[in-house]
Amino acid sequence: MLRVRESRSRQVKSLNGRWDFKVDTHNVGFDEKWYAAPLDTERKMAVPGSYNDVFIDTATHDHVGYVWYQTTAFAPSFERLVLHFGSATHAAVVFVNGAEVVRHEGGYLPFEADISEHVQAGEEFTITVAVDNRLSWQTIPPGYVDQDCEGNDVQHYFHDFYNYAGIHRTVSLYTRPAVHIQDVTIVTDIDGADGVVAYDVVADGATEVKVRVVDSSGREVANAEGASGKVRVPDADFWAPGHGALYTLEVTADEDVYPQRFGIRTVSIEDGVFKINGEPFYFRGYGRHEDNIIRGKQHDDVSMINDFDIMRWQGANSFRTSHYPYAEDVMDYADEQGWVVIDETPAVGLNTGLSGGVFQSKSFTTFSEDTVNGETQRAHAREIRDLIARDKNHPSVVIWSIANEPETNTDASRAYFEPLVEVARAADSTRPVGYVNVMLSPPHLERITDLFDVIMLNRYYGWYVNTGKINDAEAALRAEIDGWLERFPGKPIIFTEYGPDTLNGNKDFFARPWSEEYQAENIAMFHRVFDDYPQIQGEQMWNFADFQTTPGIMRVGGNKKGMFTRDRQPKLNAYKVRERWLRLKEEQGR
Repeated sequence: MLRVRESRSRQVKSLNGRWDFKVDTHNVGFDEKWYAAPLDTERKMAVPGSYNDVFIDTATHDHVGYVWYQTTAFAPSFERLVLHFGSATHAAVVFVNGAEVVRHEGGYLPFEADISEHVQAGEEFTITVAVDNRLSWQTIPPGYVDQDCEGNDVQHYFHDFYNYAGIHRTVSLYTRPAVHIQDVTIVTDIDGADGVVAYDVVADGATEVKVRVVDSSGREVANAEGASGKVRVPDADFWAPGHGALYTLEVTADEDVYPQRFGIRTVSIEDGVFKINGEPFYFRGYGRHEDNIIRGKQHDDVSMINDFDIMRWQGANSFRTSHYPYAEDVMDYADEQGWVVIDETPAVGLNTGLSGGVFQSKSFTTFSEDTVNGETQRAHAREIRDLIARDKNHPSVVIWSIANEPETNTDASRAYFEPLVEVARAADSTRPVGYVNVMLSPPHLERITDLFDVIMLNRYYGWYVNTGKINDAEAALRAEIDGWLERFPGKPIIFTEYGPDTLNGNKDFFARPWSEEYQAENIAMFHRVFDDYPQIQGEQMWNFADFQTTPGIMRVGGNKKGMFTRDRQPKLNAYKVRERWLRLKEEQGR
């Protein structure tokens, strides 16, 4: 789906602000047709934003099921008018003037509806949205709902971050012509000093398609005619880590104009080495979360820019969108600033063998007709396709991660994932495809790594195993790395999670677990090991900042593995890692 952008033929109006808001306590809103009249409420909720931590009542915070939003807007003059949502977690039904216009499943990707037949230019109209936070075995991510002793619905899920819900990203109205540009795909290559730009435009019904490439100063550097083709940009300014050089492919299809930004760069794996623009690249950075106090998963430009500046201060050059697609604003900013991104689907929790304080006492078989099944797989495939469709033109994105910590040591896991790898490759053949491996699937048990281009490992030696025993942890880590190199030679290894929970301010002469000193020692051990293996080509520790999780005995006020606190204050380890990463940046030049 194309990013919402203004042009000569498209006008955009933000609908962000304070919407009427009502919790559907007994999930009766559809039966009572709340969409057909003004919401019976005096409550307001900010859009975008997670509603859970905003209101000081447990019933709203812990509600399972639908909440309803409503607002009014005036329709501009239009040929066609589209209502666009950046995301709604996890499912939404949208009504305009009481008529249903779109349903969407999946909490982290955009959706939209052409509402031209439901409104009149210059007239006020009503938008009503029912947002459902429930997860099932057939959703991505999965979960299940049961009842407590009083008959109240309780949501259980298998991922270790809080299930924030609501309209999390911008809501927009935009105009476009009846014949319009539906999709643009750009693939770039480098030929000496020149950039080679292959493009493909979908514009059903258009009689004429033209493109022009414009540099950052607005100067045209190439042009062509036709819905697909290839142009050459002489003496191109290549996009590279730390250098966010961008061009715009301005597409004209009859009366419609769409500006698609892109960067000229290549991504490859050659002789087991991960390369960007033909040069070896070493990932320094983090897994992160869209998580802020009160706001939850709301996208916020101020917080985003602050987070990126903290990462820059520390000497990082990359991050993973753990464990879901981030707001398009984040991806745009990464492009502009030259950040390298591992882009991940919301497929987290496909592993009932994990605990992390979220599984409680029930045990399940991950893959079965009653749990994760063919319907789940189809939802997963949809998320892969939709993520790639949204983010394929971002030069910052260099790897597609199709799942985080799934079960991968069984025949059933192989049958589940093998078709999904093909889905990803069919959607984009230009980037490596990977998944993030969990400790339950070491190299001698792993069943799917051969299907992928890179090995991405989450490892917690010295924390969940060998707790507090740095020497034993180091020996176990080295032994496992040797196992990966023996079984899967020639695949780059990126460590995508490592590190212990750390209580900020907990000082300890003896560097025992939970202290800031232990975090620094544990992370230093991992880095010492990484430096001995040239096959290891990245370190993205867990996590950038502390974040909220479901309550549990392992999670006191959330996950505390951040180098920074939830309000972005540095722990001791933040300074230690900064010294390393700035040195590596100097040595590696990026």
